[in-house]
Amino acid sequence: MRSLPTFFLLVIIFAALGSPAHAQSTGPADQPATSAAAGATKEEVQQLRSEVAAQRQTIDELKAMVQRLVEANSQASNAGLADSQAANGPRLINATLVQPVLAEPALLEQQPAAKKEPAPIAGWNGEHFFIRSPDGQFQLLPYGYVQSDYRGYKGDGAPSNTFVIRRARFGFQGSYGKYYDFALLIDGAATNGVVLRDLFINVKPIPQFQVQAGQFKEPFAQETLTAVTNIDFVERSLASLLYPSASTAFRSPGITIHGDLSGGVVQYWAGAFNGKGILTNDTTNQPEFVGRLRFYPWRKKKDHLFQGFAFGGSIAVGRSRGLSNELTFNAALPDLAYTFFPQFRMNGNIYRYNGEFTWTHGPWAIRSEYDQLNQLRNGVGSEQAGGLGFTNLPPVVAKAGYGQVTYLLTGETRPENGTPKVKHPFLSSETGAGGHGKGAWEVAFRYDRIQAKEPGLNQLNFLTPGFVPTFSQHTEQFTGGLNWYLNYWIKYQFNLSVDRLSSPSITGQVPQNFFVLLNRVQFRF
Repeated sequence: MRSLPTFFLLVIIFAALGSPAHAQSTGPADQPATSAAAGATKEEVQQLRSEVAAQRQTIDELKAMVQRLVEANSQASNAGLADSQAANGPRLINATLVQPVLAEPALLEQQPAAKKEPAPIAGWNGEHFFIRSPDGQFQLLPYGYVQSDYRGYKGDGAPSNTFVIRRARFGFQGSYGKYYDFALLIDGAATNGVVLRDLFINVKPIPQFQVQAGQFKEPFAQETLTAVTNIDFVERSLASLLYPSASTAFRSPGITIHGDLSGGVVQYWAGAFNGKGILTNDTTNQPEFVGRLRFYPWRKKKDHLFQGFAFGGSIAVGRSRGLSNELTFNAALPDLAYTFFPQFRMNGNIYRYNGEFTWTHGPWAIRSEYDQLNQLRNGVGSEQAGGLGFTNLPPVVAKAGYGQVTYLLTGETRPENGTPKVKHPFLSSETGAGGHGKGAWEVAFRYDRIQAKEPGLNQLNFLTPGFVPTFSQHTEQFTGGLNWYLNYWIKYQFNLSVDRLSSPSITGQVPQNFFVLLNRVQFRF
């Protein structure tokens, strides 16, 4: 510190200045001052006083100089400290300010770097439970749903009123990395003893090209690919009787290529399946081929009136085998009120055609569809006397279609294939104040029609004469519905249908109207 040498220099100067005062005395050093003063003249005393006053003035000036030097040195030290603080951040000192303690570089090196909080390995993502590996590569989402129905019928020959567990399914969806998805779904309420519904893996290198293999729904028609938890009515339409593998929940082992083009404006599917149902081997060397296209022309037009408009079509070609006793489509209505058309033995190609459209906007949803099924009967009959021989009979042709409309009274937005986000859930923790909202209410109406024809044949052959009667029948259905979404996971459905059977071709049935009351409580997770 520069003030310390300066201080010693000033002490030496003081000592030098003090020596003249001692030099003025002419007596010995140990002689009393009074005696020296007594021998001095008046002039000498006056001169000595003047010199002492001058020395005192000089001392005062030197003291002031020392004080200025000390202050200057202190300011320089503070300025250096301020520069150091400017490099390391603001540092507040003195009584009212706090000076932060800076860690030494060695201590900073010893302190571990702040770690990013790892993602949870289990929890709830707002719609599903999930289990995830620590590195995030594997993810498993348990899911399922239960549908409990009460069904009431009125009509001659109609089923008894009954409670029924329509579906009780549980499974897993999952992913491995970003390129692989998989799913497993079983049904605990299956009446045919086969509990496996879905088991597949989907490989998706890019959204435009994906490959799915295993057992799953054949991609034919819009109603097929609508999840059963999201259908607008308790049962699917009469057109669903003509879908591939309709008797086994539209599922069959197979493989399909699919993808979204131009951000989902165009969607496509092309697949090959056994076409015989769940866990069933093919009986021919020809798989059932299914192709489907769907277009969303205004999908990228946000808030456009027709943003939710889509249309498309499907075609499927399969083959049946008469020696395997394969029969034409099952004509039992989805609500099981009656069977409107008999089954016949078939052999040969099977052709299916479909056209469809959907429009959703705000609370509105309108859907319509047309389907046709041609089942050939080549070489069916008998070689026995009186039989038809192996004769090519006319094909069985069935046509069906529906039109439906739904409207959410409470103003929620209707998704194309999903559950509306309920604004005010009923008895749910999603809302405050005890969750006493009214839920979401939706009204629905649908008109269905199906007709089938099996042309007859009169074979006047001497060796194998025979006669095949003609069967031609149609039926239609009017359904009004009310859907109550208590919250995002619980839904109650009420349907009242009038099934009109005008000219039955089933033995024992008479023309009449059947009244069907369907109630369903659904819980999904």
